[in-house]
This record gives sequence, structure tokens and C-alpha cells, in this order.
Amino acid sequence: MAAENENILEVRNLKKTFKMKSGHTVEAVKGISFNVKRGEIFGFLGPNGAGKSTTISMLTTQLAANGGEILLDGIDVRKNPVEARAKIGVVAQHNNMDRSLTARENLLFHARYFGMDEKVAEKKADEYLEKFGLAEWQDDYVSSFSGGMAQRLKIARAMMHTPSILFLDEPTTGLDPNYREILWEQMLELNRQGTTIFLTTHYMEEPERFCRNIAIVNHGELKALGTSEQLKALIPSKNILTLKLDSLDADDARAAAVLKGVQQAKIQNGTLQLYMDSRQPDFDAVIRWTEDRHKILKNISLSSSTLDDVFLYLTGSAMNAPEK
Repeated sequence: MAAENENILEVRNLKKTFKMKSGHTVEAVKGISFNVKRGEIFGFLGPNGAGKSTTISMLTTQLAANGGEILLDGIDVRKNPVEARAKIGVVAQHNNMDRSLTARENLLFHARYFGMDEKVAEKKADEYLEKFGLAEWQDDYVSSFSGGMAQRLKIARAMMHTPSILFLDEPTTGLDPNYREILWEQMLELNRQGTTIFLTTHYMEEPERFCRNIAIVNHGELKALGTSEQLKALIPSKNILTLKLDSLDADDARAAAVLKGVQQAKIQNGTLQLYMDSRQPDFDAVIRWTEDRHKILKNISLSSSTLDDVFLYLTGSAMNAPEK
């Protein structure tokens, strides 16, 4: 008997091009490749428009790829989408619940679609409605649900058939901190039972806390892949001095790069980022430098590098949590 492949998902040279009404084409995904290990929590991060949702749509059979290969638990997703779909759970960004059904009916309809035993489905529906704080509204139509309630129900529905791999596309957006923790308790329990988790999120503490490996994509390309510590090692320094000035241009970054103690200077997200070689930089010298360049210093801060800093360094954009 052949040994089980350690990778539940293998993506090779995946491509997606869209033809616009104007006639020109847009390369949304430009030949990315990566593996997801069986049983891990895998982070897939990128700014808006990076190609994350397009990639997930291809991985979950919702969108046809223009090129490349997707193997999910040994199944060629492009050739056998129906077989692959049985192993997949998806929590999409948009609300795709059936508004003509009640909360409970949504869960049971999903269970029937996947061929679950009726008694098992009833028991699981009771369990998830209770755990996600929806039992009181189980007989209400989801058209009356708030955004947070609908999000919790989407997550419960995706978990009903215990998928081999669960795709979470910004699952905690719109949830208050209490329900975010409840969600992750359930996700971790599902993961302990063997389900692989594929996560995209704007809350950077989530991949920092939960993900074994993290991929960062931008403009349809894979920019980096590794553990949180491996990704942090990609930036020049663990100590970053951030300056908010009244104005910035490329000459400022070039001039700052030769300051004593500065390993690299970059303009990122409207700020000047100085990657320092010391935990205690010479603040007075930096302030004098801003005065010499006739700049108004609005804010200055020193911090240790975080995953958000890695993201900013690689993509030029901050990964800020969206508004609730």
C-alpha cells in the first residue's frame, strides 16, 4: 500500500487571465506554485487585488484556471472537480446562504448535498447552532440575520460535512472578538481531528498565532513562503524606526539610507521606514536629519519587526483589518 502523500494540496504554475470588455487581458494569477501539508493551518496573505480570491476560487472548483495543475488529496481538481468538491469546505467572503431557508434548514440542506446520514446531520446542526450562538434563531430565515450572524452560520455550514480541507476566506470579518475566539476554538478542534485549514485574513495576529506556513502574494505572484520566523528573517532588521513626515520623496529614502545605524530605508505606505542595526538608535541624530531637510516630523516610533512589517516590506501595503 502506497504511503499517504504528506501534501494534501499541490499547486503547480497556476494561472488565470481575464479578458476585459475593452479587449485587453489582465493576468490575475501569474503561475504560482506551493504545497499545503496535510493537517496544517496554512496562511495565504496579500493586499486587496493581489489574486487571493481568484486563486481560492480556482482551488475550490468555482473558477476554471487557464493553466497549471491543482492536486487535492491526489485528485486532479481541473479534471475531476466533482470528486474534489466532496473533500472541500468553503467559507466565502460574500454571503452565499439560501435566504429562503431558515438557519437550521441551511445546515441540513448542506448535509444532504454531501450525503450525510440524517440523524448525524441533525445532531451536528444542533451542536453548531449552539456553539455559534444561533440556537435561539435556528427557525428564523437568514434574510433577517445581521452580517455577523450570517458569517457564523456560513462557518457552521462549511464544517457540517467535516471536509478534508477547509478554505476560510477572511472568516472573522464582521465578528466581535468573543465570536472570533469561539470560531478559532472550533477551527482548532477541527484541525486536531485532521482537517487542513487554508486561511486568508486581514487580522495579522491570526496567521501569527495559528499558521505553520504562510504564503504572501502580490500582483498575482508568490512573493514569499515560510514560517512566521522565516518570513521575518527576510527584512533587513528586527528593529524598525518609522517616521511620519509632512512630505516624502525618493530622495528622502536615499538620504536616510546613509545615516549612521541605518541598514536600509524605504518609503512604505506613506511613512519612511528605517531598518536599524541597533535596538537603541540615535533619535536626536534622526530628528536633526529631518530638520536639515526642512521636514516636519509628525510622528516617530521604534518597534520590533512583526508579520505586518514583513507584509509591508514585501508588498508596499499595510495589512490593516477591515472595518467591521
